[in-house]
Amino acid sequence: MEARDKQVLRSLRLELGAEVLVEGLVLQYLYQEGVLTENHVQEIKAQATGLRKTMLLLDILPSRGPKAFDAFLESLQEFPWVREKLEKAREEAITELPAGFQYLWKEGVNGCWV
Repeated sequence: MEARDKQVLRSLRLELGAEVLVEGLVLQYLYQEGVLTENHVQEIKAQATGLRKTMLLLDILPSRGPKAFDAFLESLQEFPWVREKLEKAREEAITELPAGFQYLWKEGVNGCWV
């Protein structure tokens, strides 16, 4: 996962915990797309509360490869307002670059600073 996407998840962590219920389509979609393993799904489902389930998912996602953030966005079909917040935060993260730096981004390829 891109550093900027990790930062977006970190910056919205409490909001995501309060607004997203991961038990339904979110987990199943991420499993279907290969972002989560069966063990991940079982571990998340075993958590006692919805907040703990979401927090565990947010702990796991950053280590699940370059497509994890986009797959997470796609999984939020039941939560379009959350998806919009994440997309907006991602855009803002791209535009808030240090002076003199440009970030190159290509679909399917990690971005790089130049």
